[in-house]
Amino acid sequence: MYELIISEKPQAAEKIANALADKGATKLRDKVNYFSLTHNGKQIRVCSAVGHLYGLGEKGGESWKYPVFDTEWKPTYKMNKAAAYTKDYIDTIKMLGKEASSVTVAADFDIEGEVIGLNVVLHALKLKDAERMKFSTLTKNDLIKSYENKLPTIVWGQANAGVTRHNLDWYYGINLSRAFTESIKKGAGQFKVMSTGRVQAPALHFLAERERKIAAFIPEKYSEIFMDGNCDNIDVNLHYELSKDQIAERKKILAEKVDEDGKKVTVDKHKIFDSGFADLVVSETSGKDGKITEISSKKFNQAVPIPFDLTSLQMEASTLFGYSPKRTIEIAQKLYIEGVTSYPRTSSQKLPSELNLKNVLDQLNKQAKYKDFVSKVLEVNPELKPNEGKKEDPAHPAIHPTGEIPKSLDPVEMKVYDLVVKRFFAVFGEPAVKETNTIRVDVNTHQFILSGTRTIIKNWHELYAPYVKAKDVELPVLTEGDTVINKEIIREDKETNPPKRYTDASIIKELEKRNLGTKATRADILENLKKRAFIVDKSIKVTELGLSMDEILAREVPMLVDEALTREFEEKMEDVRLGNTTPEKVLKEARAKLEVVLADIKSKEVELGKQLATASKLAVFQAAKIAKCPSCEEGTLVLKKQRKGPQKFIACDKYPDCKTIFSAPNVPVIKGLEEDAIDENGKIWALGGKEGRLTKFMVNPDKVALEDQEKKYDEQNMTCPTCSEGQMILRKSFYGEFLGCNNYPKCKTMMYIKGGKVDITPVIPKPKVAKKKAPAKKKADTDKKKPAAKKKAPAKKKKKEEEK
Repeated sequence: MYELIISEKPQAAEKIANALADKGATKLRDKVNYFSLTHNGKQIRVCSAVGHLYGLGEKGGESWKYPVFDTEWKPTYKMNKAAAYTKDYIDTIKMLGKEASSVTVAADFDIEGEVIGLNVVLHALKLKDAERMKFSTLTKNDLIKSYENKLPTIVWGQANAGVTRHNLDWYYGINLSRAFTESIKKGAGQFKVMSTGRVQAPALHFLAERERKIAAFIPEKYSEIFMDGNCDNIDVNLHYELSKDQIAERKKILAEKVDEDGKKVTVDKHKIFDSGFADLVVSETSGKDGKITEISSKKFNQAVPIPFDLTSLQMEASTLFGYSPKRTIEIAQKLYIEGVTSYPRTSSQKLPSELNLKNVLDQLNKQAKYKDFVSKVLEVNPELKPNEGKKEDPAHPAIHPTGEIPKSLDPVEMKVYDLVVKRFFAVFGEPAVKETNTIRVDVNTHQFILSGTRTIIKNWHELYAPYVKAKDVELPVLTEGDTVINKEIIREDKETNPPKRYTDASIIKELEKRNLGTKATRADILENLKKRAFIVDKSIKVTELGLSMDEILAREVPMLVDEALTREFEEKMEDVRLGNTTPEKVLKEARAKLEVVLADIKSKEVELGKQLATASKLAVFQAAKIAKCPSCEEGTLVLKKQRKGPQKFIACDKYPDCKTIFSAPNVPVIKGLEEDAIDENGKIWALGGKEGRLTKFMVNPDKVALEDQEKKYDEQNMTCPTCSEGQMILRKSFYGEFLGCNNYPKCKTMMYIKGGKVDITPVIPKPKVAKKKAPAKKKADTDKKKPAAKKKAPAKKKKKEEEK
């Protein structure tokens, strides 16, 4: 008999086994690997899940009826062919469970980890409970401490909250998918699966609202005035500033205005919205020298940064490296599994003293590149009191390095690792001291200023190098009373900008602010909206399809886009975690509200179906759209696939009227650019590569369609020898170049190109003729040719006879 420990991932199982083993763990194999070891003389087996081994499904089998709320947990391999590999993990767990005297769950200590562990205990092992390890890093000391202080039971608050969330998401996802699909079937006579998520709909809605504000924005004209001057042979560029009275007047105008985020609009002291007054300033200052009336400086402290939680790490990695939130969490998870950083899915901004921060620094000191940083931290903050934020997470501390030396990280992962380490150092630093200097110049009673901010004492900047985002502006040393020679007055007429678009980084922060989704799911929400082509680009733009879908949902099913409802259920799931309510109560309320939505959909199935079908067609076109056709200027270049083979190509959708065609790279994903698809030189650009790793490529590197390229062969453009109407033009196929009649498909004449030479023998593909089936043989004839098979005695009977 032995204790069975179950981790969430295979890599974690190996870490746990090696950490707990007295004399090294032995790797064994059933259908997948597991480990055998002793800890303080006790026999232990360590195995793993591979994420979720069980998923929610409809009780009693799948159907297309709705509403449906009867769910049950099923092995994922029975629900999804792509998850067939999970059966081996379940079988190995079952095998090990037969001889286990006790079971300990060692999945990630969060809601999803609790659900993974719970389902293994309930469904694979047929137990009611298990012990629980809680850890935030996969280091040896942390794992031993976690094992020796393990909890006596599964954390039922987390487990119940997780099960509630899975059921809620299933209720919404399955029922809405069936409702929309049935609507399209009845309204448009098509079978098209369309769905939306419980959190995706409100997330898309506020993004679409921002997009509409941008589209409806009416710019306001204003001017800024500059003076190019010289003082003591030093060139200076001065900026006109409104007077105190003008600023006060502008404040009155903006008193009731708020920006796109609901914040009060502040006065920009340099913007002149009265064109006539701008004319006056230019006329009264042109050719007039100025006098320095005031030189002032103001020092201030720049606060020390706080430790990373997941959201702030995603924002910083996006700003510094351009990584998407999803990519950042994937990298952070790898760092955690490698044991070099702590658990990433945390909302904590705290570094509690029990983490043994001195030990972490001592371990980091073993890496040569961090020695100077460690010395600096211990010098300025020997008591190791970090600057912390307000947010706490009951499960995990803020993201921090463990001190373990990285061994198998690629350059991209090393970037994020270094960022986490440098932020850890920086939180122990002292505030940076900065100084803003201002020089005021009077030019015929009009005020111009020159200002700049510089860092006087770097302090924490040195610990966070090279990731400090600060531009220092040093002002020249000038003296009050000096004359500034006016070389030129420059007026720049501008327009106010529309509301800012969200970025990959800011949208995660906004979702958190609105309490939509969780720290673990927000990146996936963003990715799903992109996969469905509702949004594009890092500076997020809602597509025509996204706007159309949101408009339909907001008009026909407004409850789905209601943030308040989604937020309400997020709060109730937190109450479930805390034990303030039960999953049954929350799910009962959710069913009641969803039934109202589904009944509303059913009452307008036909009309809603027509609208959804139109949106679906738009989705198909939008997914294939590359750019406007440069040849006919009427059609659109779209991505197409050859009838035979995997090769893709790009062609005008006005074919056969327009025969423009381009080859396409052999990559899994090709998408059009939402903007700037055709540059000023006529080059057409698109995105290609793997999903999530797309790069720009040029569709027409020769800037001409294949039909219009320069003659490569003498036989090009010759009259077609078959139809005598078309011309033989150069084409490309999956198999290479050939000449084909441009009167295709009426004329299908081809000429093969072999060894760089054209074989002028015309080839006309023969139409396929269906093969005739051979007449069935008469039964009588068959019986004559085939002798009757001899009957074999049953194996058991034969064995008994042999024994006799």
